[in-house]
Parts: sequence; structure tokens; C-alpha cells
Amino acid sequence: MIRTEITVNDLMQRGYCYFRTEPAGRNFHTGFSPDLTPKEMLALGVFGGRYMTDCTAEFPEDWFANAKLCHERHVPELNFFGVNASMPLAAWREKGWIHPDDPRGWFQWYCRYYMGRRGGDDERQIARWRAMVRHLAQVRKSCIPGDLHCRLKQRQALLNWSYDTRGI
Repeated sequence: MIRTEITVNDLMQRGYCYFRTEPAGRNFHTGFSPDLTPKEMLALGVFGGRYMTDCTAEFPEDWFANAKLCHERHVPELNFFGVNASMPLAAWREKGWIHPDDPRGWFQWYCRYYMGRRGGDDERQIARWRAMVRHLAQVRKSCIPGDLHCRLKQRQALLNWSYDTRGI
């Protein structure tokens, strides 16, 4: 893998540079195994379609071919489970969950990580991803297998973190 420099110029970052040092979708940290790729998540419907609509130049074009997006506003109906399971970005900032390198949060970090960026925030973000497993356990415990209408907000939140509950 050749080290590739990426320069970001979107609505939230101007002139931010990082390096992709791993092949896309490979060489993830031990114990970090998301169920879905960013492309799959965008096609299923995450974050009310409002996430990263101005970032298409940074990522592969095919990620956005079937993405459920809305440039104007957050539309919960675009989510796979049709419900809002997101907190506003301001709430994430208040809780200290936003790293300056990824001002949009976890999904932006995951997209960049997936594409090969490795950095100082990886361990924290992976720990946050692992913490979502408690919600997965609740869905498994509470829902009849195949009932995709059970715990919709929890299922959508898990999908926003690349956990696929459609098979539960």
C-alpha cells in the first residue's frame, strides 16, 4: 500500500490533511469487525440521510450511488428502520465525543478508517463501537427472531454503528 495524502475541503473542514496507510476495508484492529461497510450503511439508510452530503469527493463515488441522502435536512423516514435514533451533533460535542479530526463524529471516523487512515483516535472510537454491544444483547433478548419491528430505535442506533440486526 502506498501512503496516500488526502486533503479535505468540505463545509466542516478546510485544508484538513490525513494519510491513508492501509488498503481500503483491510487490516482493521483486532476485535474491530463492523458488520457493514460505509457504502452498505449509506444504502440502507443511516442518520436521516443528512450525514456527509457535502463529503462525496473524499470517498469512492460508488458509496453514494444508492445512498439514501437528503442535503436539506434530517429525514428519519430515510433510515432503514424509519425512526430517528440520532442525537444532534451539538449533544455529541457537549459530551466530548467529537475529535477535532472528525468533526462529524463516529461515522466520519469509520469512513476514513475503512479507507485506510489510522490515527491516534482509533482506540477510543473502537471502544465506543464495542460499547454498543449491550444494545445488541437487548435486541437479542427482547425480540422474536425475524421481527424487524421490535426495538426500532435500538436497531437503528445499532445500524448507525455498523451492527446489522436484520438477521436477529
